[in-house]
This record gives sequence, structure tokens and C-alpha cells, in this order.
Amino acid sequence: MTESSLAAGPLQIFYTVSFPEAQAHYVDIEMDIKGLAQNQLTLKMPVWTPGSYLVREYAKNVESFTAEHNGKAVNVTKTRKNAWQIATQGLTSVKVKYRVYGNEISVRTNFIDASHGFLSPAGTFIYPDGRLNLPSTIHIKPYKNWDKVSTSLASVNNDAFTVTAPNYDILFDSPIEVGNQDIFGFDAAGVKYEVAMYGGGNYDKDRLKKDMTKIIEEETAIFGENPNKRYVFIVHNYQRGGGGLEHLSSTVLGASRDGYATESGYLGFLSLVAHEHFHLWNVKRLRPIALGPFDYDNENYTTNLWIAEGFTAYYDNLIVRRAQLNPVESYLKELTADMGTMDNTPGTRVQPLSQSSYDAWIKGYRPDENSINTGISYYTKGSIIGMLLDLEIINDTKGAKSLDDVMRYMYNEYYKTKKRGYTDAEFKAGLEKFAGKNLDDFYKKYINGVDPVNYDQYLGYAGYHVVNDLEGSNNPTLGATYVNAAGHVRVATVLRGTAAWKDGINVYDEITAIDGAEVHDPKTMLDGKKVADKISVSIIRDGLPMTIPVTLLRNTQVRYRIESLPNVTPQQMTVRNKWLKIQ
Repeated sequence: MTESSLAAGPLQIFYTVSFPEAQAHYVDIEMDIKGLAQNQLTLKMPVWTPGSYLVREYAKNVESFTAEHNGKAVNVTKTRKNAWQIATQGLTSVKVKYRVYGNEISVRTNFIDASHGFLSPAGTFIYPDGRLNLPSTIHIKPYKNWDKVSTSLASVNNDAFTVTAPNYDILFDSPIEVGNQDIFGFDAAGVKYEVAMYGGGNYDKDRLKKDMTKIIEEETAIFGENPNKRYVFIVHNYQRGGGGLEHLSSTVLGASRDGYATESGYLGFLSLVAHEHFHLWNVKRLRPIALGPFDYDNENYTTNLWIAEGFTAYYDNLIVRRAQLNPVESYLKELTADMGTMDNTPGTRVQPLSQSSYDAWIKGYRPDENSINTGISYYTKGSIIGMLLDLEIINDTKGAKSLDDVMRYMYNEYYKTKKRGYTDAEFKAGLEKFAGKNLDDFYKKYINGVDPVNYDQYLGYAGYHVVNDLEGSNNPTLGATYVNAAGHVRVATVLRGTAAWKDGINVYDEITAIDGAEVHDPKTMLDGKKVADKISVSIIRDGLPMTIPVTLLRNTQVRYRIESLPNVTPQQMTVRNKWLKIQ
């Protein structure tokens, strides 16, 4: 008889979470398991958290793992990096105790100190192997003067410090903030929203309520429904903060506490809100078939993160624009920033977009000094591809349909009706359904290939064209980026195909002189030089001085702007108005 069949009974699981040494970054967990009827029980901790595609080895932060029954020790054997086997023969219950160290500030990892406790559940709670369907109850004992809990998990008997999860997929998808956060709420799209602000900041609650409502209602209109009854924004405000991680009924955002006062900082925060909130449909419910049910022990590979993340990155700024919170001109500048980022990345001509998604586990979250040469972000290029497809559909249907209709159709067809994720072919078919044409060539060039994007073709549908302000320039460059520390200029990256690449300037080299003239500022070190000049670059590499001859090449970086075409046709204006919601 297998362990899983022996464990078929209705196990009851209760966690007690406490912070006796919060100041030292610890959370203590007690796990009470009742209803045992097996000889041994294996408990596991996930190695990654959904939405962040990297094996983070959360078990590395676990210590002091013990088990007992009625106060007597029970034998525990660690059987793999994230699994503990407990001898439970003859026992009906067991209490497991362990501690978790959390001192990494991010939206996907635990962080505990004397001011608050942020718990990423995948890195906090262990679970019975093979029993992800089990419900659990969590009781939280706050540290000292902490008096608030913010989470999307339902409370028990109106006790905010006791919450319950119907299964582990939902528990692992429900972060918990404990402390003295500033909490405010509002209603939008028929849903109750809570915003929990940690770390202070110069935010205006009334303005946020109004503008977040507009964003939420714009997004809800795309899908035709808001599937939550309650949704929680957990916002961590730091001196310099950023990033976000989506969850089923909540999200965690990183922000700069003093960034709300500037228009760019405020709009950037709203874009982050729009991005993570859009995920409650796109990826949390409408998802690639590989992303659920989850394997918490291993990587979950998909070639469709350009849809799950890239399309979401396309919609975030677009939603802020549609909500009339960002002028058209500013939105177009944001688009050109993404276009420039992509085309100034040599890796976009090396790695196909679908492969960028598949390689997220080994490349996307582990960038190094050569990443810019070997890969492209599925966020950035996926966002551009979303724009192209949106414009294609709007143009082909004369303004009747858009990418919105594809997203709504796929959500209804696969999440609601088929109750499963989509395959590559199924999403392509959904796009073709509304574009009214075969997209094989588009996929060959832009999804599975590395062809340069023809911006003018697609932006032309809306009466725009792209200008590269650097197209006629003939400026020389080494083709490197630098770190300038107290006048010491060190190479940080070397771009593929540039002079530095071809002639052997390396990352970490310290550039000391050009043609004998000392270098203290990379911005001026090529003053007076021209393309095709042969120069001598003096460097220090691994403590040894050397001189490298280099032939300067033209700087091929781009700087785009989007301009309106002369004599825009009524058809183009129809596309433009539909795309940008110009009223």
C-alpha cells in the first residue's frame, strides 16, 4: 500500500505563525496535523512561487525542523532538498515546528523585521506530499505592537488574525502582510478593494482611490466580468522600490515612498497597478496550459510567457491611457522607449521570443554581463508584439474588433468553459479568429524567429510612423557600458558586434587611458575621435596593465519617436481612436 493511499483520510491542518524574533528576521511556524492513519508522512516546501519563474530553493531558509506527539519527539528524516519524512506509525496527530529566515526585500520572498512581517506563502508553509487539495487554517500571533493583517484569505469568525485556505494552491497564492500598515478601501467593478500601504509615503489616498477605480473598471470591461468578491493590494514603500507579483485575488507591489508626488512617478505606479491587476485574468485564470496545476518541485516550462507577461506589459500603460490618465503623446513616448530598448538589445537578433519564455527559468531571472547579447525580455518584446497584433486586428476589422476581443474570447473559452489552460496552437487560433487571417508568417518572423519588427507597417494602420533620430548620425563608440567609481572607469557590458567586442575589450577591464590621455569620465573619453579611427586603449585587467588597439565603429543605437503621418485617412483615424481611446 502506498503512502498516498494510506493518507486518504480527512487530514486536518492548523498552522500557528509567530514572530518571537522578528528583529532578527525570523518567523516561527507550528503545524498541527490531525487525522493521521499512515506509517509515514512526507512534508514538502515549494521550490518556487507561481508568477516568478525561478527555482528559489525556499527550503534553504528553514531551520530547527522537529516533530512531536504529545510532547514526545517523533523521528524526522530529510529525504531531499525540500522534503521531510516523519515516522507516524501508530499516531493520529503530530506537531511540526520549524523556523524560517526572511531578510530579502522583494515581492516574492519573505521579509521580517521589527516593523512588519511579509510572508510569501510558498516560502513559508510546508504541505503534505500529494495532498495539495487539503484545506488549512492559519492563526497569526503578531510581534509586539503589530495590530493588522492584510491578505486575500478569508478570516475565521471575523478574526483577522485567523484565516483559512480551501487548498494549498490558493494558500501559496495568497501573501500575508502583518504589521501596522495603512489600510484603505474602495469599491470598483462590484468588488471590494483593500490597499495596504507599508513604509509610509507621499501618496494621496483619495486620488489613488479614484484613479485605481478607473483602471480596474477599464480592465474589467475587457473581460466582461471581475471574478473576485474581494481583492487586496499589498504595497511596500521603500526609499527605492519597484516590481510586482500577481496572485489570484491580491498582488504585492514595490514602490518608492516619495515617488507619488511627481507625475512620472505617479503614472509609473498606476501602470504597475494596471499590470499586476490585469494578471487576475491573464495568467491567474486565462493561462498557458503548462501553468497549472502546478508542480511545486520543479520548473514549469512554457513558450507562452510573451502572452502571459508580454501582453500584460502591453496593456498596463495602455489601460492608464484608456482611463484618460495619460495623454496620447506621453503614451507614445512610453511605446518608443520599449521599442528602443528592444532594438538596442543585441540579443533580440539571437533569441526568438518563444525561446525567451521557455528559458525564463535559466536566463530571465539570472542575468549576467552577457545577457544583453544572448536574449530578449518576453516582457519587452511581448509588449511590442501585443501592440502589433492589436493594430492588425483593429485595422482588419475596420475598428470593430481588437486584441480585447481575443482576450475575452480566450478567457471565456478556456478558463470558463473548458476549465483548462490553452496551448500555443489554441492561442494562435484565437488571434486568427479575430484577425481574419492566417498568422503563420507573423509567428515565423516575430514569435519563433528574430526578424526586425516593421513598426511602420503596423503603426501606419493608425496613421503614425517611426522616426529614428540617430539614423543619420556618424558618432564613434567602443560599444560598452561602464561603471564609474571615483574616477575609475570599469567596463560593465560589451555589446555584440561593436568595436570593444571585436577588438577584445572585456567586462571588468578598467580603462585608464585613450591614446595616452587619462580617462576619468566615459562620456568624454572619445571626444575628438571619429568612426574608423585606430586608437590605443590602456586598461588594467586582473591587476595587470596592457594596451589594446581598437578601431572605432559607428554607434548603431536607435532613439525613436512616433509621429503622425500627413493626410491621415478616415480609416487610419478610426484605428487610432479605437486603439488609444481618443474621445
